[in-house]
Amino acid sequence: MNYAEDFSHVKHKYILAALVGTLSLILSACGTSDKLSTITISDGSSSLANLKGIGGTLQLKVTANYTSGKLVDITNFAVYTAVPDPLNNVDDTGTPLPSPPQTITINATGLLTAVDPAVCTWTNLGTVQTPSWFLTGDYKITAAYKGFVSQPIYIGVASAAANSGNGTCGP
Repeated sequence: MNYAEDFSHVKHKYILAALVGTLSLILSACGTSDKLSTITISDGSSSLANLKGIGGTLQLKVTANYTSGKLVDITNFAVYTAVPDPLNNVDDTGTPLPSPPQTITINATGLLTAVDPAVCTWTNLGTVQTPSWFLTGDYKITAAYKGFVSQPIYIGVASAAANSGNGTCGP
């Protein structure tokens, strides 16, 4: 065997080794998948959401969180549930919020709307000049998708005038 044949033989070994290595990497990735790990719901605000006025709206957003870190907007595919918050469930007069909710609606795209009968879930513990609002009731809202349920978010409603103070409702 001469030098040229020797070099060609070594060159083929390196190419074969590279191909085998690449193939093993490809095959080792087979069978793994990007799996849905959680879903999250948000109202786009950094504070307590407040649905103001009859016809007032608030857009919810639902995100699918995958094990790879990928995030996918699934707002239009989620199923929404709204119930009065079990711990905070009366209006400003002390009347329990109805279940199922009659003062809000949620459509298939996650749009919340305040509807009649109007309600105020806030009480002013301050004065008319210096209000200090306290939430007396809210709706607990979750989203579901492919067997996963989001964490709850809580929505106050200010679609009616309050019975105390100057008739305003909420911050």
